[in-house]
Parts: sequence; C-alpha cells; structure tokens
Amino acid sequence: MKKLIIIAGPTAVGKSEVSVALAKKINGSVISADSMQVYRGMDVGTAKITKKEMDGVRHFGIDIMEPTDDYDVTGFVDMAHSAMDAIYDDGQVPIICGGTGFYIQALAYDIDFGEEQIDTEFRDELSAYASKYGNEALHDRLGNVDPESADAIPAGNVKRVIRAIEYYRNHGEKISEHNAKERQRKSPYDLYFFVLTDERKALYDRIDARVDTMMQNGLLDEARRIYNEIGDKDCTAAKAIGYRELFTYFRGECTLDEAVDKIKQDSRHFAKRQLTWFRRYQDVIWVDRRQYSGTEEIVEYICDKCNKV
Repeated sequence: MKKLIIIAGPTAVGKSEVSVALAKKINGSVISADSMQVYRGMDVGTAKITKKEMDGVRHFGIDIMEPTDDYDVTGFVDMAHSAMDAIYDDGQVPIICGGTGFYIQALAYDIDFGEEQIDTEFRDELSAYASKYGNEALHDRLGNVDPESADAIPAGNVKRVIRAIEYYRNHGEKISEHNAKERQRKSPYDLYFFVLTDERKALYDRIDARVDTMMQNGLLDEARRIYNEIGDKDCTAAKAIGYRELFTYFRGECTLDEAVDKIKQDSRHFAKRQLTWFRRYQDVIWVDRRQYSGTEEIVEYICDKCNKV
C-alpha cells in the first residue's frame, strides 16, 4: 500500500507549519484539506499559507476556485487523487493538511459520497421552512429524527442539515448511523493519521489573537470585496467563518465589534467540533503540543512513527 500522511487538527493549532517542516524532511508535497483555502482572494480570513511559509514545498488544493464556485467533498477527493498521482509519480510522499474532517474521511477511507437522489421539491420546502422560521427551527427538525447529526452539524450549515433530513427521509436510516458504519472502513493506504491538539485555553487564546491579527491585516476590506462579488448568494464561500459574520455587519444587522466577537466565538466552536470529529477514529495518533518543545520535535516524533527518521 502507498504511504499517506495526514496532519489534521483544529483551527489555529499549527498544522501548516508542521506539514511544511515534515515535507522538507521526508521529501513530501502537501495537499490542502481546507474547504475554504481553495478560493482565490480569500487569503486573510482563511489564514491561507503564503508562498514564503510554503518554503519551497509544493502545495495542491489552494487558490483553485472562484468565490462564486461551489466546492464539496466530491471536488476535493477528485483534486486530491489527481495530486496524489503526481506526487507518487515524482517519488514523493503526499501529506494531507487540514481540518475539514469530512473531506479527510472520504479520502483516507475511500468513501464514495456520491450525490443522493435529489428531491428538489423537498429541498426547496425545507429551505423555505428555514427562511420562514429560522435555521434553528430547521435544525430542531433534524434533532427530532437524528439527534447525533444535529449535535455534529451546526444550525448555520443549512445545506448539510437539509441533506441529513433528506437522507433519513430517503432511507429510513439516520445519516449519523450510516457515517458510523463508514468509519469502520479500513484505509486502502499505508495510513498515518496525526491530529495536533493543545490545551483548550491556549488554543482558544490563539484563535482570539489570530482574529485580531486578521482584522489588523485587512480582513474587513477583503470580506467587503468578497461580499461585493457574491452578494447574498447561497454558495460555499459565503459560509466561511470570518466572512459570513462580517457579511451580517455589511447588511447592517450588527455592529463591527459584534461581528468580530462572533468570528471569535464561531471559530472556537468550530475548533471544538473539529476535535469531536477526529476523536471518532481509532487510527488517529494524537500529538499534544504541550509535550513538545516546538515544531522540530513534533516532526521528529511524526517521522519516528512513520519510520522515516
């Protein structure tokens, strides 16, 4: 089986830095498993890795879409497979770096997330219900039939809430139960699945500080430019943390300070959900940053686990 290394974890834990250092040490290339860094022009708000930070390491899956384009797990898997073929052909090791657990699961365990048979009328009905009564009301409907999925899917992700309700209606089975069975799959790769973590307060403090830095580095202007480009279109980019909160400010629904506080809150909640997602996998090798002096020591540990010292 071909070797595949995953460097996952919550937002702001330092995945990119570790992935670059690891790639330089083992002759690897990095594939981004970030659902928002695919978009051109969304740089500050996604904490997109810069050319300087790449330090000569080849990266795939960054700046490949326009903000008006939709991107989903199928598009990610297609992109990642193509990138992996090129990396393997060059005698390198692919390193998947990111925090979008759904994408990582699909790739690492070769899960087919082909589109369900679409009932457009039913989807429109649920979407209209959310518009009339609010996202939380629709989320409550999901909780009535699949509380596990309701815990995992935030109310703001209306598209996923609708698909989870639709799945239950189509199959008479909770999509959470389906996903649990899928998580028992064995990977077709020689898989090394690392998840970086840290003490919660340290992680949350780093998230808050990073949001402040983003604002200082021009997030407000960047978000306004993206908003002018996509408006209120229901597309993937519009759901990105750091942008969607500022969009509400642009619409006059809150103050700027309230929007910034909401970015921090949503980012912390997202980090918590990410960790919950990764705890479901038996294959995960946890890397607690508190146990290491820095990135170099973390990379040494990862190399040792991968027999690449």
